[in-house]
Amino acid sequence: MKRFLTGILIMLLGASITMAQAPAASKPKTKTEKTATSTGPLKKDGSPDKRFKANKTSATEGPKKKDGTLDMRYKANKDAGKKKS
Repeated sequence: MKRFLTGILIMLLGASITMAQAPAASKPKTKTEKTATSTGPLKKDGSPDKRFKANKTSATEGPKKKDGTLDMRYKANKDAGKKKS
């Protein structure tokens, strides 16, 4: 009887191990693709190469929000916003 119960226990352990969750397949991390609005040279991944003057942002504009509008918390943007109005 002990051998029978031991055999069943081994089968149940084996079955539970084979049904364990497999780790999720990791997706390769990709950088968010930015659209190139400048006319200067691009990097291999298609993003603008910031080493060139044509690809650098204007000195009058400061940081922008994710949607592309000026972030008005910064002084440079407040001054640029007044000039555009």
